[in-house]
Amino acid sequence: MGRIVDLCGEIAAAAEEGEDGLVLPPEDWERLSQDFSEDEIEDALDLVRDSLSARLVELLGAFGDATAFDQAASGEARLSIEEISQLARRVNRLEEVLDTFRDTKPPDRRRLDALQRRLMDQGIEKEMASEAPAAPGDEDDSEED
Repeated sequence: MGRIVDLCGEIAAAAEEGEDGLVLPPEDWERLSQDFSEDEIEDALDLVRDSLSARLVELLGAFGDATAFDQAASGEARLSIEEISQLARRVNRLEEVLDTFRDTKPPDRRRLDALQRRLMDQGIEKEMASEAPAAPGDEDDSEED
């Protein structure tokens, strides 16, 4: 078990955000494949994706609360509202990808969804989306309100 925990730690430290979520750079994959099988690396990467995403859903969901959101919007939080918005968008996309692979119950998204509604209500998501090119699957669905 300790061996897999070490592998997960290595992957969490080396993984980068890719088009479909967290990916392991080829040089890190090659380095890890000297001590671990391809299946072990893939399983550990899936575990890291799932656990990091669930933790981020929980963390970002805290900003779904009106008071916490207002503090972030006024610059009183450790993260700027722009950083929170970017993370929320990426975690949402990662969660959509992970849903197709999960065999366990997904994390409770209600607070993250509340955060995203607050971001939309403040116009922050629209503003952020207009500043950066949309990633595949990030279509603007704000007209569904």
